[in-house]
Amino acid sequence: MRYDWLDAYLLQKKGVTKDLQADWNWIRYQIGGKMFAALCLEIPSDKPYYITLKLEPAQGEALRAQYEDIVPGYYMNKMHWNSIKPDGVVPDDLLKDMLDRSYELVLGGFSKKRQREILDA
Repeated sequence: MRYDWLDAYLLQKKGVTKDLQADWNWIRYQIGGKMFAALCLEIPSDKPYYITLKLEPAQGEALRAQYEDIVPGYYMNKMHWNSIKPDGVVPDDLLKDMLDRSYELVLGGFSKKRQREILDA
């Protein structure tokens, strides 16, 4: 995988936890118990085959039209979720921006009170 910075980048965000969803073999990155990104791993090699994240539908559609390595979310709602090939050509800065937006979207889905609890923990 060419995005070897991904794990450290996501874990430095406030309130982020990570776990392994063993049934799917996905490393999930969550805020407040809700997933905003996942690293999907092949079985049995554990080699990443997709990075999945949430975007506004119009933004996801535009990016999928621009980059062949961005596809509708693998095993997710294809309107809101997008998957990126981990050995593709999506620029690092763009992927970081997409991850930031996914984090903000999921965090924004919580009440203001819950957001403060998550960010102040």
